[in-house]
Amino acid sequence: LDQKSLKWIFVGGKGGVGKTTTSCSLAVALAKVRRSVLIISTDPAHNLSDAFKQKINKTATKVNGFQNLFAMEIDPKLDIDLTNMDLSAGGEGKVPTDMLSSIPGIDEAMSFSELMKQVQQMDYEVIVFDTAPTGHTLRLLTFPKVLQQTFGKINSLRQKLGGILTQFAGLLQQNGTSPDELFTKIEQAKKTIDVVNDQFQDPDSTTFVCVAIPEFLSLFETERLVQALTKHEIDTHNIVVNQIHFLDDDCKECKKCQARWKMQKKYLDQIEELYEDFHVVQCPLLEKEVRGKEGLEGFAKLLTTPYNKPLPPPSSSTE
Repeated sequence: LDQKSLKWIFVGGKGGVGKTTTSCSLAVALAKVRRSVLIISTDPAHNLSDAFKQKINKTATKVNGFQNLFAMEIDPKLDIDLTNMDLSAGGEGKVPTDMLSSIPGIDEAMSFSELMKQVQQMDYEVIVFDTAPTGHTLRLLTFPKVLQQTFGKINSLRQKLGGILTQFAGLLQQNGTSPDELFTKIEQAKKTIDVVNDQFQDPDSTTFVCVAIPEFLSLFETERLVQALTKHEIDTHNIVVNQIHFLDDDCKECKKCQARWKMQKKYLDQIEELYEDFHVVQCPLLEKEVRGKEGLEGFAKLLTTPYNKPLPPPSSSTE
């Protein structure tokens, strides 16, 4: 909240750990200290409407009860028409369909480009992304770097096959595109991708908040996510550990509660050891679901204020 330079904040993790609750609550907290905030869901199974208790669609919708908080739900796999797709940053030219369709993964790449183009055109001080489960999110975040490498190989191929491409110039020009024009447009697209990649790798502009629960599969997924983000040079230094079953007086006689705390405590200790350099926020298991303005504001306080954990009652099962 204090890092005013942040423009993009991604929230992600394993399915079912509370990503949407965390991202919405974070957006609510940001709305109190930023001029304008947008939260975007890129998860095909959108939940923003449920969290805010109002209809959210593909266009930015003002959240009830706020003047500067907006939300929208978009499909990261946009229905992109590859026919004469404009790859240039300035929109000065188009590339024939057969040229595009021959590049592996080009449909997903163009979807990503269109998504980023939409996001960059939006006038919001900070944008929070409520992302899909880990695998889909990693593909989204690593696209700029992958496309950079792809465009680099295409340019290298151009240098090696310059003479051959010249011979095919007549064939290409029948489609209204010369080899030089084609590679010029690809180079323009690369420049656009370079800008996005630089923003993704700039810790002052972009960060990733990992959400987990104290269980084996979630911890394993979080570690995989952190390693992948580090590999692609994307900043991550915040982890929210959700749904912690802290023991209180009501749990003294409950063996199930004590057994669950014992299991969670083991993974909490591992998280503390693994991520000693991270800012780890512990959030308790709540009695009610988090929905609506009041619920999200309450959860936002748990994210920003250290939780006063009840001491576990003395029991042989917790030793």
